[in-house]
Amino acid sequence: MAEFLKTNARAVVKLDASLQPKDIAALADAGLTAYHAVRKAVKWLFPGSHAVVIGSGGLGHIGIQSLVALTSAHITVVDRSEKALELAKSLGAHETVLSGDDEATLDKVKEITGGGADVVFDFVGEQGMEKVGPRMLKGRGDYYVIGYGGNVDLLTIDIISQEINVIGNLVGTYQDLVELMTLTAEGKISLTTAVYPLDAFDDAINDLDQGRLIGRGILVP
Repeated sequence: MAEFLKTNARAVVKLDASLQPKDIAALADAGLTAYHAVRKAVKWLFPGSHAVVIGSGGLGHIGIQSLVALTSAHITVVDRSEKALELAKSLGAHETVLSGDDEATLDKVKEITGGGADVVFDFVGEQGMEKVGPRMLKGRGDYYVIGYGGNVDLLTIDIISQEINVIGNLVGTYQDLVELMTLTAEGKISLTTAVYPLDAFDDAINDLDQGRLIGRGILVP
C-alpha cells in the first residue's frame, strides 16, 4: 500500500479519462485472466457454436462479457447461486443452469447445447465442477481451466476417442490488457464490484467466503 511505486512503462496501461482506478482495478487480474481465456478460444466460437461458462463470479462475469464482445457463440452459464445467474443473464448469457446435482446439471447443459458445448470455460475448477466440466463437451471440444483447487481426471481413451483438449490459463498478456481496457472504455465490459474501506477487509473476506459477494471485492484506502 505504498504511496509511490517505481516501475517501468511495460507494467502500466494508459487509462481512458472516463475510467477510475477503483472501478477497474480488478481488470488487471481477474478481468485479464478471464479475457485471456476467451481471447484464445475466439476462433472456435463462430456463429452457431456453443460456449458454456461455469461460474459467474469475479472471474466468470468478465468472461461472459468477453464472449459477448468477441464472439457470436450461444452462451450458457452454470452456477449454484441464483443471484450470480441473474447477473449472467443481464450481461448477455442466453441460457442459465442452476447447478446442484451433477448429473441433472450435465443433462440440462447437454439438452441446451444439443449434445455438448464446443468450448467450456471453467472459472471454478473445484467442488466437483472440474469433474463435470469436461463431460459437457462435444467431440473435439475444448475445456479451458481458469479456476483451480481440484483435479482434472480424464481417461486417456476418452481424450483420444473424443479428441478433446484441456487448456490451462494463467493471467494474460500486455496486449490482452490493452484490449480489455479499450472494451471497458467503450462500455462493452464492466465490473460488478463491492467497495470496502481498507479497515473493513475482514468483512470483504467474510462476504466472499459466505457467497454474499457478487462480482469482485475492492479495498480502497
